Amino acid sequence: MTAIGIRLWAVVLFVIAPALFAVPVRADAIETLEIVTADGTHSVQVEIAKDDLARERGLMYRRFMPPEHGMLFEFEHEGRQSFWMRNTYIPLDMIFISKTGVVTNIVAKAEPLSERIIPSGPPCAAVLELNGGAAAAMGMQVGDRVRHPFFRP
Repeated sequence: MTAIGIRLWAVVLFVIAPALFAVPVRADAIETLEIVTADGTHSVQVEIAKDDLARERGLMYRRFMPPEHGMLFEFEHEGRQSFWMRNTYIPLDMIFISKTGVVTNIVAKAEPLSERIIPSGPPCAAVLELNGGAAAAMGMQVGDRVRHPFFRP
């Protein structure tokens, strides 16, 4: 195989193939979530990642996420979670949330494409990923509340 052929296969494997297998967002997969901060109540449209496959893929390979959108990772049991930004091209805020909907930790503007482990800190039942800087723009703080049917206040 020529050098050009090898480069072409590399483009197919690392650029085109991930885009072809990206999970499309279905309109019925979007739910509304509310974040209550000292600045007021903020509505966010979220995709739900509630099984292993969806949680593993998360927001990988995406180059853009609209404002006021995000992904909510739901876990069956509250515990310590860890994330990374492998194959994630956009900076994200990670908001760790207890089973009662209380924000337990916020990691702002996680570095795109990093394989550094990002721990939840205290145990959590869910993680909300938003565009980097969104948490600060909402005035979000540890102790704020998140309202969504997943949480049991």
